[in-house]
Amino acid sequence: MLETDPWTCPTCAIRVVTPFCPMCGESPLRPPDLTLRGIGARVLHAATSIDGRFFRTLNVLIRHPGELTVAYLNGRRMPYVAPFQLFLISNAIFFAMQSLTDTQIFGSTLQSHLHHQDWSSLAQLLVAERVAALGTNLPQYTLLFDRVTVLNAKSLIILMVIPFSLLLRMVLLRVHKPFLTFIGFSFHLYAFLLLLFSVALAVAAIEVRLGGLGLDSPAVDRTLSVINLGVCGTYLFLASKPVFGTYGPARLMISIVMTLAAGFIVMAYRFAIFLITLYTA
Repeated sequence: MLETDPWTCPTCAIRVVTPFCPMCGESPLRPPDLTLRGIGARVLHAATSIDGRFFRTLNVLIRHPGELTVAYLNGRRMPYVAPFQLFLISNAIFFAMQSLTDTQIFGSTLQSHLHHQDWSSLAQLLVAERVAALGTNLPQYTLLFDRVTVLNAKSLIILMVIPFSLLLRMVLLRVHKPFLTFIGFSFHLYAFLLLLFSVALAVAAIEVRLGGLGLDSPAVDRTLSVINLGVCGTYLFLASKPVFGTYGPARLMISIVMTLAAGFIVMAYRFAIFLITLYTA
């Protein structure tokens, strides 16, 4: 590390003669850093650095399923965004796309729960009891529910990763890998799925622009769901070999089972968000 003029680290309160503090990585503040030009340069540098790592990570995530997890476990972490951070970024992109298209996948509206879900009959009973207990009416409660459910769907989306990781560990009991392998792989998979859902939302929005109903159309919804499951299954099949060393019929069977599990977890998550919102809103 090159020497520089001595300075005192504001975090560690020690005298430093290098460009960065050896204890915490802090760098000395210089007069140009407090100007608009200096602030702009720092923001540009930070954004460029993050974008570079993100797009490099995104490229590997999409084009080489499983290699991000292998790289992370082998200690090659600097070139890529960490699994949890990648999951959060993908989550932000997904919910931004939902806002742009005015469509909710996980945070379904109360009317959707009451009339368009497999659990609608149960939902009608539970909502009627909740409305009566709160002493309000359905229109007022609907406004509250729809606002809170979007927040819950954003903040609790990690609930999908946890059961998938546990189930994957159970399915691959004979694979002698540390549990971190299953956690990291699950974060990478769901980051990929959130980006895939974002693309599906864009396709549905284009269909609306062309005069269709988008995801309100059962045919469009069903078609995109089948495509998403197919892509998920393909991703799992391609990724399972480099990460877990599976091959042959077992590799195919594991991919099918975990694809169905991922689809079920998505549905279960939507129902869980319904219950959480119902009893907290």
